[in-house]
Amino acid sequence: MKALLLAAGLGTRLRPITDTIPKCLVTIRDIPLLQIWLEELIKVGVNEFLVNVHYLHEQVENFVLNSPYKDKITLVYEEKLLGTGGTILKNKDFFKDSDSFMVIHADNYSLCDYNQFINSHYNKPKSTIMTMMTFTTDTPQSCGIVELDTNGVVIGFHEKVDNPPSNLANGAVYIFDKEIFELLESLNQEIIDLSTEILPKILGNIFTFHNNKIHIDIGTVENLEKAQRLKNVW
Repeated sequence: MKALLLAAGLGTRLRPITDTIPKCLVTIRDIPLLQIWLEELIKVGVNEFLVNVHYLHEQVENFVLNSPYKDKITLVYEEKLLGTGGTILKNKDFFKDSDSFMVIHADNYSLCDYNQFINSHYNKPKSTIMTMMTFTTDTPQSCGIVELDTNGVVIGFHEKVDNPPSNLANGAVYIFDKEIFELLESLNQEIIDLSTEILPKILGNIFTFHNNKIHIDIGTVENLEKAQRLKNVW
């Protein structure tokens, strides 16, 4: 399986740390988040990675060039940020031989059984075209909150609302079937936000896998410190 590791973000909420380092290279006990993702996914058979870069891209490029996994990684520079959906569509050719592929926000710190995640996608309901990792959040107002049916299929999506119906959140870790490209192309636009422009349109077609181990969005200094304090770390 191939994976897109999204590493282009500005890391605005994590300043001043991200004034000098891109968010994907922030460390958990001295290990960059991007390295943690590479290690975890290679262990379960992901063998080709696409990493998009933009903000402080030279640092990410240098990290990759000095990585023992550099031969598995393709770098792509985005002159302007395209959104998750836009980046997927822009790099359609990278996935042309793949029936399914992973898309991951590499600024998350997420540990779970990724074999189970992949297997759950292969055994998902036939009506679905993707699998979304979910997690339980302490701050549902700052997340995309999902509602599920009895089969674990998303039937409601609430992106950062004041009164979310639960604390079951979208983890921004996905496995897509290739059918997603038809939907992306139908928008006929370059910049595509997945959470607001795609996910609400495919309710009933999104399966879920719940990460009941560790999942933290390293988007704030508070969350970074929380991850640093965990005993069960990578």
